[in-house]
Amino acid sequence: MLIDPPVPLRELRMQPDQFEYTPEPDLLFNPSTRQTESRMFSLLTDGILAGVSAAAGLGLAAGGCAYAAYWPGSQLFGSTLIAPSRPGELALTFDDGPNATWTPRLLELLASHEIRASFFIVGSRAQAEPALVRSIAAAGHLIGNHSWSHLNLAWASASRIEEELTRANQTLEQITGAPVRHFRPPFGARRPAVLRTAKRLGLASVLWNVMTSDWVNPSADAIAGQLTRKIDALTRKGLAANIVLHDGGHLDPAANRGPSVAAAGMLMAHYKPTHRFVTVDSWS
Repeated sequence: MLIDPPVPLRELRMQPDQFEYTPEPDLLFNPSTRQTESRMFSLLTDGILAGVSAAAGLGLAAGGCAYAAYWPGSQLFGSTLIAPSRPGELALTFDDGPNATWTPRLLELLASHEIRASFFIVGSRAQAEPALVRSIAAAGHLIGNHSWSHLNLAWASASRIEEELTRANQTLEQITGAPVRHFRPPFGARRPAVLRTAKRLGLASVLWNVMTSDWVNPSADAIAGQLTRKIDALTRKGLAANIVLHDGGHLDPAANRGPSVAAAGMLMAHYKPTHRFVTVDSWS
């Protein structure tokens, strides 16, 4: 379970008036009084140092928990699928759909390049657009679970985690008639209970190693350029690229995803001659 970040150390510093001490005149030259004061001051400083050390420890713990819960490359809370050591392989993945306007255009673009992708679909969106979900499946793309409501599961109760994953799975399987085997936590947020629940439901948890803020960037050129630099860096390191883009929006079902779709088209045109596009199940 995540804990709140510690109070910054600067707020733990004692104020000057907290150190002020003016003894009574008749005590100024009393040796026993000086010894007592010395012991009291020693205890005070020991307490302050212990408090600072505890705060620092809490800071490290909080930072470690945040890393484990949100950093896509972290495996501290459990094993997740990211990308193997297969330079030249690219997995295009799309989150938060389907979107009634932009998902059909994305499907046309993928078909024109004869490329299959992986779609991590929000269950409530699937319920609203079942025909579109069937179109994604019919085109041979992988369909994954992206929870029912795009909830931050790192903060959810065990029962709510179960509900979010189970309800989304049931909806997607009823629509497509095929089992769902992959799950991507919304925001990449997870804790051990999230990964355990996914595993018990037969779901491989999938994160990523290439992403940019395409959901707020209005420039397809900028999105494609940022992703290209990251993909090329991974290729030089001998790794495949697990790329996240968004065909939908968890806050707005009609979000404008034109720049994201256009950027996906640029990536396909750029890399198809030299790379192999795969779906994430080929890495499971």
